[in-house]
Amino acid sequence: MSIARFWRETPRRYNLGGSKCGTCGTVYFPPRPVCPTCTRHRQSIATMAPFQLSGSGEVLSYTVVHEAAEGFEMQVPYVVALVKTDEGPVLTGQVVDLDPGRIRIGLRVHATFRKLREEGAAGVIHYGYKFAPEDDGERRPPPGRPADQVPSSATGDRARA
Repeated sequence: MSIARFWRETPRRYNLGGSKCGTCGTVYFPPRPVCPTCTRHRQSIATMAPFQLSGSGEVLSYTVVHEAAEGFEMQVPYVVALVKTDEGPVLTGQVVDLDPGRIRIGLRVHATFRKLREEGAAGVIHYGYKFAPEDDGERRPPPGRPADQVPSSATGDRARA
């Protein structure tokens, strides 16, 4: 994705800005100018309004990636999930701060904004949303820090076991 396109999409990437149909109430992410749910699409043209998603939702499906795409080699294994937000739209994103063995369907997560990647020699950093568990009981230690040095509030009972 070009840098210019990425910057144009910044509001929805950083704020989870979608749209909501004023006719039927359906919420979309990314935003849409017309509601495909309404039987007469043209009715929704003037009724589509900006809508802020909360970022909270639950895991519908997931996969654990062991063979990473270029640029993600240092993160394996990592989890990519389909998350159904509380408002309805389903988003795809990486699940972070969770041991891949602890991921499960129905896990409550919330959006968190993190570094996605760096582009080229200029080092342009792209940020966007990922998902983290809503409860802190399943967090894994930060990279480079042994589990026994992570405060027990960050790892739950696993730090004491």
